[in-house]
Amino acid sequence: MESQEKIEFADLPLAVYREIAAHLHQVEGVEVDLIPQSSEQFDYNQSQIAGLSLSWTANSGSESRQRANQILAYYQNRYMNPT
Repeated sequence: MESQEKIEFADLPLAVYREIAAHLHQVEGVEVDLIPQSSEQFDYNQSQIAGLSLSWTANSGSESRQRANQILAYYQNRYMNPT
């Protein structure tokens, strides 16, 4: 059974979304796709990406989910909660 999840980080640049996706691709049982921005109006301050789509395949165990959550938490702390 496969489950899917959408992850969004407000105002994150395209390059960082790609970095997160590359990092998550290394986790067994996780498939990652970039979701393009759907806004009709271009805004330089908005990301070109609306979010990430994570798919958990049947062979993804709790360890894979935990590792993916650690990766997402790292990027959230780094980019969404700057100190």
